[in-house]
Amino acid sequence: MSMADLSLDELCVNTIRTLSIDAVQKANSGHPGLPLGAAPMAYVLWTHFLKHNPSNPHWFDRDRFVLSAGHGSMLLYSLLHLTGYDLTLEQIKDFRQWGSMTPGHPERGVTPGVEVTTGPLGQGFANGVGMAIAESYLSDRYNRPDFKVIDHFIYGIVSDGDLMEGIASEAASLAGHLGLGKLIYLYDNNHITLSAETRLAFSENCAQRFEAYGWHVQSVEDGNDLDAIYQAIHRAREESAKPSLILVKTHIGFGSPHKQDTFEAHGSPLGEEEVKLTKQNLGWPQEPPFYIPQETLQHFRQAVEAGKIAEAEWEAVFDAYEKKYPQPAQELYELMGNELPDNWDKNIPVFPVDAKGVSTRVAGGKVLNAIAGKLPSIIGGSADLDPSTFTTLIGLGSFEDPKKNSGKVQGAVEGGWGYSGRNIAFGIREHAMGAVCNGLSAHGAIIPFSATFLTFSDYMRPSIRLAALMKLQVVFVFTHDSIALGEDGPTHQSVEHVAALRAIPDLNVIRPCDANETAAAWKIAIESRDRPTVLVLTRQNVPTLDRDKFSSADNLRKGGYILADAPNGKPDLILMATGSEVSLIVAARDKLSEKGIKARAVSMPCLEVFDAQSPEYRDSVLLPSVTRRLSVEAGISQGWHKYVGDKGAIIAIDHFGASAPGPVVMKEFGFTVENVCKQALALMGPGT
Repeated sequence: MSMADLSLDELCVNTIRTLSIDAVQKANSGHPGLPLGAAPMAYVLWTHFLKHNPSNPHWFDRDRFVLSAGHGSMLLYSLLHLTGYDLTLEQIKDFRQWGSMTPGHPERGVTPGVEVTTGPLGQGFANGVGMAIAESYLSDRYNRPDFKVIDHFIYGIVSDGDLMEGIASEAASLAGHLGLGKLIYLYDNNHITLSAETRLAFSENCAQRFEAYGWHVQSVEDGNDLDAIYQAIHRAREESAKPSLILVKTHIGFGSPHKQDTFEAHGSPLGEEEVKLTKQNLGWPQEPPFYIPQETLQHFRQAVEAGKIAEAEWEAVFDAYEKKYPQPAQELYELMGNELPDNWDKNIPVFPVDAKGVSTRVAGGKVLNAIAGKLPSIIGGSADLDPSTFTTLIGLGSFEDPKKNSGKVQGAVEGGWGYSGRNIAFGIREHAMGAVCNGLSAHGAIIPFSATFLTFSDYMRPSIRLAALMKLQVVFVFTHDSIALGEDGPTHQSVEHVAALRAIPDLNVIRPCDANETAAAWKIAIESRDRPTVLVLTRQNVPTLDRDKFSSADNLRKGGYILADAPNGKPDLILMATGSEVSLIVAARDKLSEKGIKARAVSMPCLEVFDAQSPEYRDSVLLPSVTRRLSVEAGISQGWHKYVGDKGAIIAIDHFGASAPGPVVMKEFGFTVENVCKQALALMGPGT
């Protein structure tokens, strides 16, 4: 076979293949198998169906494409370069190298046209579900019978490994239940993983499995049959009542004479000799490497002009929509631009002084509802814990499949609003919940939130980490934040979780001390457009502090602040705490003053934000001259040593909790005013 024997379609497919294997070989690192096998389906999708504008990757009504099988990143990079995105051939040649725009796995914000960071398998699958929820919500809220200003599909390529991951099962179940008809996934069904054939560990009938989830399922028997792939995608687009999975039987490493259909093609370069033989099999010239025939480049680059035309047509429709429906158009315009409307925080309550107080989970629910009334971008839900997390958006309906016409159902959340409802019933699917929220945020025009107990953050950690890596605005609400939750015992009592979350870079972890700090925390979460926020909230009541006596709760914006100072600002020791334990250091400060000991009480709700302050500010709060320091937090001690220093002390719990009423557990493990005073006096030395 020679190039002269190849049709234009075959030339285009083989261009994708050879660009990919050349880049992997030059880097001596990467995954050539998926691009070789999946190039035909990707080619059909990108040249016949995908609505996008390479000149403006952020055009809002574009179709979204997710390469969930992120290890096959060169497939995506080849497509982006060929269709005219700002990704040069030099960047393709620089695959996996320092400072390049073509990292080993796709990274949002690094490469134009990459929607989400993928690689950890199953994450992209669930991200796409979130994007489809966003499209459904926005189209239901803003479209009118004569104007479809939101009308796009979410496509993805998923792998055997994606479908094995539990997160994909959770997300697929949710997507099928919700009837997300704009979601279409192509399954690269090659029966090979990194280390073996799939039959060693994976033998279920995926078609029947997804049919049971409520998906529209088709199979393409030959992954090189471009017409069959085209027809399958066309039928999937016509099916509006269900998400679609197209099982495409492919050959991993297609064209490689010795590695096709073997695990050796998955995660290692083919080798120089095998690259030569593969090109020979494909009818491709050996030299030069990274060869792109002019006719294929011209064909792919039609996407540039087509994209400009599609966006211009959409803008014309939006202009007409704006004239006829100015109010929703203005609202949608602000959402698409990530703008916060004026006075969005006007209705946030100021909580009165109350010695008995209120739990921060209850306060958080009141604040969330006050904000949501002003911000239509806020949608979210909990992992079947609405009565406990207090995150129900009251009166804003349930996000449901309107085709099922379920109406009101028994439960904590009002039902019957269809895709315009703003309460998502995630079900008991924490991992998918986190990744779906990432997809909601990545889609744009949405500020998503999720909620569950803090101990279950372990189920969500990979998704939270990727939210931070992608710099996505997601609000992760975690209630029942410590051993103080009581009787449910150590399985539900968080001990190590706050420290574990603090270990994730670019994530704000906020543990407010009372209702007004909770309000300030929600403000930060809404204003933090380029990072996720974790809100760590109590089950038990905590006193609402008198802010005429203590510093303003808005000082939470600095991460840590002087809540109450010693006379003349010259303390003998510094007490610091977060969350419910702040009330302990406040009371201990008063008792210590009776003994003539001058203490400064410092609230430290967000260590990440505090660490980002200037050295001068940090030193003004934690005076370097005061080495007697005591931190109090009902979690492990990890992370507190740098704040208390070598001469300080920590009241923490470096072991699991116990089942008993919350106040009893707290007392038995030393979280009392008396123990705070005892430890403080020990720091002061003998005779105090």
